[in-house]
Amino acid sequence: MTSSHSKAPNKAPSKAHDKTKSGVGTADWWRGAVIYQVYPRSFQDTNGDGIGDLKGVAEKLPYIASLGVDAIWLSPFFTSPMADMGYDVSDYCDVDPMFGTLADFDAMMAEAHRLGLKIIIDQVLSHTSDQHPWFKESRSSRDNPKADWFVWAEAKPDGTAPTNWLSVFGGPAWEWDGVRKQYYMHNFLASQPDLNFHNAEVRDALLKAVRFWLERGVDGFRLDTVNYYFHDEKLRDNPPHAPDSDDAGLDAPDVNPYGMQNHLYDKTRPENVEFLKSFRALLDEYPDRTSVGEVGDGARSLKTVAAYTAGGDKLHMCYTFDLLGPDFTPSHIRRCVEDFFRSVTDGWVCWAFSNHDVTRHASRFAQSEAERAKVAKLAISVLATLRGSICLYQGEELGLPEAELAFEDLRDPYGIRFWPAFKGRDGCRTPMPWRGEMANAGFTTASKPWLPVPTEHAALAVDVQDGQQASVLEHYRAMLAFRKTHGALIDGDMQFLDAGDDVLAFIRANGEERLLFAFNMGRKAHKVALPAAVSVKQVLDLPGHGGTVEKKSLHLAPLDGFCAIL
Repeated sequence: MTSSHSKAPNKAPSKAHDKTKSGVGTADWWRGAVIYQVYPRSFQDTNGDGIGDLKGVAEKLPYIASLGVDAIWLSPFFTSPMADMGYDVSDYCDVDPMFGTLADFDAMMAEAHRLGLKIIIDQVLSHTSDQHPWFKESRSSRDNPKADWFVWAEAKPDGTAPTNWLSVFGGPAWEWDGVRKQYYMHNFLASQPDLNFHNAEVRDALLKAVRFWLERGVDGFRLDTVNYYFHDEKLRDNPPHAPDSDDAGLDAPDVNPYGMQNHLYDKTRPENVEFLKSFRALLDEYPDRTSVGEVGDGARSLKTVAAYTAGGDKLHMCYTFDLLGPDFTPSHIRRCVEDFFRSVTDGWVCWAFSNHDVTRHASRFAQSEAERAKVAKLAISVLATLRGSICLYQGEELGLPEAELAFEDLRDPYGIRFWPAFKGRDGCRTPMPWRGEMANAGFTTASKPWLPVPTEHAALAVDVQDGQQASVLEHYRAMLAFRKTHGALIDGDMQFLDAGDDVLAFIRANGEERLLFAFNMGRKAHKVALPAAVSVKQVLDLPGHGGTVEKKSLHLAPLDGFCAIL
C-alpha cells in the first residue's frame, strides 16, 4: 500500500465537528452534512388516497431524525398536473392538493426544525408545466405581456423545427403550437415548456418565488437541472457527440439519441453563471441558507460544477451523476473523488449512490440477491467516510432493491416511452415500507397505492429491521453516528493510498486527527501491506466491519472494512 499524495486542495475552516442538532445556527452547517431525500408521493399516506402527503412526512420526521441526518430534501410538492410527477410546476408558491396545504407544509417544517432537521426543497426553475398561467398567457398571442417568457421560434422554411436540439425524454426539443404558429422549446416533456432566461422579467419572477419560500423559513434549495436554464439566443444546431472527446453525452440510459449530440447550445450556456450569482445574493440575505445544484453535463460536468461553485458567490455545492451508475469499485470511486477536488478547487460536492432518477444501488452494486444487505452496508460505510456532503435516498437505509414492475403499473413517462429497452424510474419510486405485516406495508390504507409495494420490500420494512443490530437500518444509524463523532469526516482532507484493485484505502485528516480507512470491495479476502510511513496507533470499532491489523498488514474479509487512528 503506497500513498498517491492526492491531498484535497480546498480545505475550508471547520466548525462542522462542533455542530449540535444538525448545525442550527452555524452558517456552514451544509458542509459535510447528511441529507435525506424524501419523495413525498411515496413516503407516507395519511388520507387514504394511495399517495403520500406532507402530513405523512411530518408523521415520520422522528424516524428520519433517528437516522442521524442533518437535513431533508423534499422532492416537488408544488401545484402540478403531475405529467412528470411534480417536476412540471403550475404554481411555484402553493402546495398541490394531493400533498396538502401551505399550512401542512408550515407545520411539517416547524416540526422538522424542532427536531433539529433542516428543510431543503426542490426548485424546478428551468421549465414549467404547460398548465402554468405564465405559459397559457404566453401561448395566447405573440404580443401579450408574457409573449417572450418562454422560448419561441419560427419554423424553418420547410416547416421543421428551428434547430436539431433533442429532448431528454425523447424526440425533438421543439413542439409546434397552432395558436402562435411557432415552435416552443422543451428539454423534457412537451408539456414542460422551457422558460426564457434571457428575459429579465422571467428571472425576477423566479427569484420572487424563491424568496416566497425563504420567507416561510426553508433552509435551502436543490436546483433541478441547474445547467439547463439558458439556451443559445442564436439558435445554433448542436454538433454530433464525438466519441472519446470532452463533449457532453447523456447522464441517462443510452436508449435515447439525446446522447448522440454535443450539447453546446441547448444547455450550460455562459449566461447561467450570472443568474446563479443573483440567486446566491438572494440566499445571502437570509442566514444559514444553502443550495445544491444538479449538474448533468456528461464529460464536462466537473468543469460546470467548478464554474457554478467557485468564488463563494454562486452555489454552495453541486452533485453530478458520477456515482449514480453501475460501477462500485475502488478505482472508480477514487477517480471520481480525485477528479472532483482536482477540478473544483474551492467548491463543494454532495455525493450520492441513489436518488429518484436511478436504479437503487442495492441492485446496481450487488452481484447476487444474497449479498445485497452486505453490499448496502459497505456502500454507506464508504459514502459516510468520503470528503463532501452526502445525500441518502429514502429506503436505501433498508437495503431496498429496485422494484420489478409490470408495464401496466408504470407511471413514469420516460419509462413508458422507452419500454422495454428502459424500464423507467418507477422501480426506485415505489412506496416506503413501514410495517411488514400490514397491507401495503403500512404506507396507505387505500386498496391500491399509486405504485405497488413489492413483497420483497415489505420483508425489509422499518419495523422488521428497527432494533435488529445486524440489520441494514441499524448499520446506517451506526455509521452516521460514527461520522458525526469525527471532525475529520465532516470536512477534513482526504489522501488516497494504493492498495490493489479491490481495496479502497485513504486517510482523512483534520488538525491532529488522522484516520485510516480501508474497504475491501472485492469478493475474496485480502492482506494489504501498510506503507512504512503509516503507523497505526489505535484500531477503531468501525460499525459492522471486522478488519484487523497485524504488524504492518491489514486483513480484510470480502466486503469488509477497517478504521484506525494514525
